[in-house]
Amino acid sequence: MPSLPFAAIDNWLSPPPPSARVSWLGKWDYAHRGLHGPGLPENSPAAFAAAMARGMGIECDIQRARDGHAMVFHDATLDRLTAEQGRVAERSAAELGQIQLTGGSDTIPTLRQVLDQVAGQAPLLIELKSPKDSYGRISALCLSVRRVLEGYQGAHAIMSFDPRIVGWFARHSPLTLRGLVVTEEDDKALPGMVRRRLSLWHARPDFLAYDIRDLPSRFAAGQRKRGLPVLTWTVSNAEYRERAGAHADAPIAEGAGVA
Repeated sequence: MPSLPFAAIDNWLSPPPPSARVSWLGKWDYAHRGLHGPGLPENSPAAFAAAMARGMGIECDIQRARDGHAMVFHDATLDRLTAEQGRVAERSAAELGQIQLTGGSDTIPTLRQVLDQVAGQAPLLIELKSPKDSYGRISALCLSVRRVLEGYQGAHAIMSFDPRIVGWFARHSPLTLRGLVVTEEDDKALPGMVRRRLSLWHARPDFLAYDIRDLPSRFAAGQRKRGLPVLTWTVSNAEYRERAGAHADAPIAEGAGVA
């Protein structure tokens, strides 16, 4: 748990959300990149359909195309997930939409296409992948997502490892639910603790999406006690599922971690 001075600063710089605003987050299990598996590539319309058929929410990832469209794709490059090579950001949305995902028949979808497919039938967690360079590119990525989300009535939230992205939505789209993705990895000493707290204050998230390998975590538990729901990823086996049940509000799961 955070010490009293830190808790007071957290409440000042990153106030917890109203409980009614975030209550739906803990009512679902979320399929990590859709319910993917053999014949169902990750982040594909087929994987999203399988998640909805299973009664699960959906977690997906966003990369920005060369012409500014928000594409549902995890990696910055095409190499791992398609037969093509090169950076996603170097292709237009039309070009990306013609590229087939390895292991299935679907092509890379836009966020607009995914919203049209889901149409409020399941909640969406939309993770924005940071371009890791200028703030201008981060703003462009955030704008591309916000434009598509305007008017969408289904339950949804954005999230990111990058506190600059989450903070952008706090300032420019405060009605959009937003989460900070956190992994402690080997950064558990004092400098890492300071970095996590600075990220929290910069991002002002409504919830955390925490690395299951780091739970239980004093930082996560302290934020959860303050009123920030804690989701956890990637719940990929029975042990992790039990851990998620004890220390988080909902799992983002795949494979053997799906109930």
